[in-house]
Amino acid sequence: MNPETLAIVISYATPLVFAVIGETITEKSGVVNLSLDGSMLLSAMTGFAVSFTTGNVVLGLVAGGLISSNLALIVAFSSIRLRLNQIAVGIVLTLLATKLSAFLGQDFVRKPGPSVQDVHIPLLGDIPGIGPILFQQNLLVYFSYILIGISFWFIFYTRHGLNLQSIGERPEAAYARGIDVNKLRYFYTALGGFLVGLGGAAFSLDVKLGWSDGHIINFGWIALAIVIFGGWHPIRAALGCYLFAVLQLLALKLQPVLPQLSQVLPIIPFPLMIMTLLFINHQKIQHLVLKNNAFGRFISARAPSALGESFQRL
Repeated sequence: MNPETLAIVISYATPLVFAVIGETITEKSGVVNLSLDGSMLLSAMTGFAVSFTTGNVVLGLVAGGLISSNLALIVAFSSIRLRLNQIAVGIVLTLLATKLSAFLGQDFVRKPGPSVQDVHIPLLGDIPGIGPILFQQNLLVYFSYILIGISFWFIFYTRHGLNLQSIGERPEAAYARGIDVNKLRYFYTALGGFLVGLGGAAFSLDVKLGWSDGHIINFGWIALAIVIFGGWHPIRAALGCYLFAVLQLLALKLQPVLPQLSQVLPIIPFPLMIMTLLFINHQKIQHLVLKNNAFGRFISARAPSALGESFQRL
């Protein structure tokens, strides 16, 4: 691929990076937010509507994040206080948010509006080869780079990150150590939801400009698939986003030549997710790959033990 094509891949993948890392953080805390598809649609509509009305892209991005954050909190509240099934609540919210985005966004369909502008970083943008690819993008792309690094460092190398992992793995043990499990689950679910909403708004303000009914439908499900494919690991999940962007670009370029294949490529994340689930649950394969193998340890994956389970204090 030439530098221009790689730059497009990174730009296209950026909203998915936000959504996938947001859901990774949420699931690390033990909460499954299946409202992603509806949340991203509603956030995309809200982000564009607010930006169109105010002329301020930043307000649109923040509004999109807040909408999704509140939907995520409904999932957490339903599980923690009402003891409802997280999966069922998430699916219902997906349907509700999808219909709301279509209804509330009627006045903004196919209207031209503001978009995120590219920002050339001096010196870095002039580096031969990687400069035009990585550093002649916009602020959302630059923030995604930072988010990938910070989320990896935070989850695996800080005390707060270890607390996050503990409430998703063994909430009873975390509670015994004095950690307020449910309070942290609320916080990380809201934070993850905000990043998901930021991703939804980024689509309508950067990648697929504007708004229309079903503007980015199914991208939420793709984000969920990439979380599993990425093994609940921020760096691997981000690589999954870039791989998906490459497949989308290939599908676009191959459509005139191989229309049948171009229809298959965009849905590859779903079989990859199933294969990943089979891999991470097959102990013999895990043993062969992980044995004294640094790469194997990197690609290994296991869902948080308490994922989807509510925690009630005794």
